[in-house]
Amino acid sequence: MLTELWNDAEGGFHPASAPDFLPETALKQVQLRRLRAVVSLAYENVALFRARMEERGLTPDSIHRLEDIQQLPFTVKADLRDTYPFGLFATPMSDVVRLHASSGTTGKPIVVAYTREDVGVWSEVMARTLACCGLHRGDILQNAFGYGLFTGGLGAHYGAEALGATVVPISGGNSDRQIMLIRDFGVSALCCTPSYFTYLIERAAELGVDMRSLPLRAGIFGAEPWTDGMRDHIEAAAGIKAYDIYGLSEIIGPGVASECSAQQGLHIFEDHFYPEIIDPETGDALPDGEEGELVLTTLSKKAMPMIRYRTRDITSLISEPCECGRTIRRMRRIGRRSDDMFIIRGVNVFPSQVEAALLAVEGTLPHYQIILTRDQGLDQMTVEVEVTPEVFSDKIRALEDVRARLAKAIEHILGIRVGLRLVEPRSIARSEGKAKRVIDRRNEGA
Repeated sequence: MLTELWNDAEGGFHPASAPDFLPETALKQVQLRRLRAVVSLAYENVALFRARMEERGLTPDSIHRLEDIQQLPFTVKADLRDTYPFGLFATPMSDVVRLHASSGTTGKPIVVAYTREDVGVWSEVMARTLACCGLHRGDILQNAFGYGLFTGGLGAHYGAEALGATVVPISGGNSDRQIMLIRDFGVSALCCTPSYFTYLIERAAELGVDMRSLPLRAGIFGAEPWTDGMRDHIEAAAGIKAYDIYGLSEIIGPGVASECSAQQGLHIFEDHFYPEIIDPETGDALPDGEEGELVLTTLSKKAMPMIRYRTRDITSLISEPCECGRTIRRMRRIGRRSDDMFIIRGVNVFPSQVEAALLAVEGTLPHYQIILTRDQGLDQMTVEVEVTPEVFSDKIRALEDVRARLAKAIEHILGIRVGLRLVEPRSIARSEGKAKRVIDRRNEGA
């Protein structure tokens, strides 16, 4: 991996970012060479992938062009659970230097593996991620992503060190100390989930600390979908630039894509991760610009290659040039997942739609929950949202005015009326990681 030397100019172009500016022809040559190699690796060493290829009458020699990737079978999250723990590994355990795992809803986690080369790639793409966000040698990065089996903490940590930044490995939680160290260490950038940062803003105010007076200038936020309204709130309240980054454990962890200074989509590091957009219903490939489900293929992962992994994240690809000069394609911000949708009275509802409506109304706070219940066989939806202290302590008329504007905003976006409950500040539980937005009680007591 290219690294920055002690005598390179501070704040200059980092060598690790060079692949971001590859000419399209050269990039496609790299992608095709790597695609053929990773398909061969998986075919020779992963029984599930080989069986699916044989069902289709395919071999690694079937890949002649990048477009031939559409012939290959998909991989889905259930495959990782069904082959738990090591059934999708393509290298012997003696070559695996790291295991990570994500939480599993069925009691078994999703296990992912890395060779030494994989860890090097991960450090490289995270260095490119942070460079996209304007970080450089000399920055002090406070890493509040969780360390341990979760991929976020160590991914950001090694990427920051590769960039030449100073890392404060504080992990999640202990919010008062987080705020103290931002101030005392002169922290210039912070990594965490956007929902946790909104809590830090709130907690800092309670401690008498104005986040806008701190040296913090950039927030690198990921691990959960968040809206432009949330970004506006964060940037105004903290006086920083809020960047969206994207990744998932099954692919590598954080480091798959990142916003740049333009904040007009996330650049995908497609020399390592080949993106496709498909129709989530039919599985058919869609052209750039059309919205659908993001599918990713790891082009350089050795321990556990993922071929056409269905992320369930809904987005579209942007092939037009970016003002930052990078030539790698961008994807639009992930606002929703195909599997976080729920249906109320025949209408498809995504939590991000509710968040967009709430943050468009003055007097509300970015803390809310969606409660799903069932009454006499009919599904019901109630939105609980915190309002500002001024609104909550004001006259009843002020509360009713906010309620009416919120109800109108939600109905305008969803097309249906839902229950709405305004609650006092800090009454909704805060999270140090991913926020739990939907509480499904429809099967309680059934």
